[in-house]
Formats: sequence, C-alpha cells, structure tokens
Amino acid sequence: MYSPGETCTIDEMLVAFRGRCKFRQYIPSKPAKYGIKIFALVDSKVFYITNLEIYAGKQPDGPFSVSNKPLDVVNRIVSPVSKTHRNLTFDNWFTSYELVSHLLNEHKLTSVGTLRKNKKQIPPGFITTRGKELHSSTFGFQKNITLVSHIPKKNKVVLLMSSLHHDNKIDESTGVKQKPEVITFYNSTKSGVDVADELCATYNVSRNSKRWPLTIFFAMLNISGINANIIYRANNDNTRIKRRHFIKNLALSLIQDHLQIRRAHVNLPRQLRKRIADFTNEPTIEPPQKIPGARRRCQICPSKKDKKTTHTCHACHIYICPEHLISYCENCSNSMSINEESED
Repeated sequence: MYSPGETCTIDEMLVAFRGRCKFRQYIPSKPAKYGIKIFALVDSKVFYITNLEIYAGKQPDGPFSVSNKPLDVVNRIVSPVSKTHRNLTFDNWFTSYELVSHLLNEHKLTSVGTLRKNKKQIPPGFITTRGKELHSSTFGFQKNITLVSHIPKKNKVVLLMSSLHHDNKIDESTGVKQKPEVITFYNSTKSGVDVADELCATYNVSRNSKRWPLTIFFAMLNISGINANIIYRANNDNTRIKRRHFIKNLALSLIQDHLQIRRAHVNLPRQLRKRIADFTNEPTIEPPQKIPGARRRCQICPSKKDKKTTHTCHACHIYICPEHLISYCENCSNSMSINEESED
C-alpha cells in the first residue's frame, strides 16, 4: 500500500507489558522499561512502519527456531526493500563490517551506523584519542566502505561505518564542531523507529492486559492507525487533519456496521436507539402506537420492581407508572397543544 522513501531506519521498539512472558525484555533507555521487544523497519522521513519482527528469545527446535544475531535479524527484516538501492540506518548493536558488506552485495542496499570499539576490523589509531585535537576526524577508506572516527568531547571518540559516503567532507553548518557529513546524515535518519514508538504511545488503544498476545494485537492496531494516517495524508495533499481527529473518525467508521445491526434489535432501549440514529444520520423509527388496554413494565423504574402500567408518555411514548406521571388539567393540555402547533 505504501512505498518507503529512500532512507529507512532499523531499530527496536518496546511494547509496554508487565505480565508473564518468557521473552519479556528490560530496556532502561525506553520509557516503559519492561515490555516485548520488536525489531522494526521504518521510513526515516514520514515514519511509515514497513516491517516488524517480534524478539521471542531462543525457541525450541522447529519451524520457529531462528537466529537472533544482528546480521540474521536484519537479513530477514529488509526483505520488503531488498535490491531497491535504498539506505538503512541502524545503531551499534547491528553495525558490523560483515553486515554492511552483506547488505551492499546481497541486497543492493547502502547503510550507515555507529560502531562499537570492540570490533576487530577497527585499526587501533581510530580508537585512541591521544595526540588528537578536539572536533577532529579520521577517515579510513575501502572500495565501498568508509570508516570515520570523530572526537566530539575530550577523551571520547565516535565511530561510524558507511557504505553510502566515500569522501571526507565536513558539514560546514556544524560550525566549530566540524562534524563529518556521515555523522550529520546519521543524526537526521536515526530516529525513525523512536518517533514511530512515540506515536504508538500517543492516542493509542489505552487498554492494559496481562496476556501478551492481546498486548501484541493492540500494538498492531496502533501501528495500523499510524500507517493509515500516513497513506491518507499522501493521497489527500490538501487535507491537514490532525492525527487525533483521524483516529477518532477511523474508530467511529469501524463500528458503523455494528451500530446498524444493533439498532435493529427490538429490545434495545429507545434512548439508545435514538442516539445510534443520530450518529448514523438515519431517520428515527417512529415508536409503535399504544395498544389500548395493554400493560407493560414501567421503563423508568428498576426492572426488579416489575411495575406494570397502561400509561405512556405523551412525548416519547414510553410506559410510565403513576409515580412518574404528571397530570395536567384540560386547559393546560389545550395550551400545550397550541404551543406545539405554533412551533411546527
């Protein structure tokens, strides 16, 4: 239904959950802290969620036993955009020389990601800060992959690997910080999954559950609402509807058929039937006329009292017992009839 843009982000989402689940995760950097981890492929610009994979830990031997190594996870999740020459951005948990080479050669995808210092392919000169100036950068080039070491603060080094950039350009807009273009590009595309995770937590299906399959189902509803809003905006350039209003209209439209079926029930209270008719913009069905001598239970008294009566309301035609009956003399009744006719 939607084709992602030229840059995508791969990262982990955390669906808040504190019930019993063997693969529940603790991620202190996330607002929810505890929950079910989901790897996501998200458009970096409009935050359309393209592909998902639940992290279920180590599974027993069988069809659901898959490798959870970073290279294998990325290899499975990039299937919708494989061989499309897009760029992927991910953090240091995923980034490795093997992964960047594999994406470039097998999937025809470029990638940019931060790198941990414990990777064996990193030369020692890229890790140390001794003898280097503040805000300085060191570049290393291969045929298709570039390694960057930048010193943003004293005694701190930031490592990035890229198969998209092949030069040592510095972003002049960063001023005295002298950040390479690789870093500024990474900063502009790294937050796709984080924004999608934040959108899921705003105007969401606010229902907690201790059953993890139901929690996953609610998460899919939230993600579907986000994607539907993105597609709607893409197809209606002149419409600037707020996401809150879009989700409300979506929810009301989803229950439209159910309301019509429920409205046809004979035993539905008249007030509720009238509210449904007002919502669906359908004409209100006129109540049946009173049958002479018929006795019905008072519709205002609790049902346990079981008060039967033959009296009905003049306006809404519900059955009412003498406790709720108000009598008028003949003159008052005539004046009320005259007023009603004048209003008509």
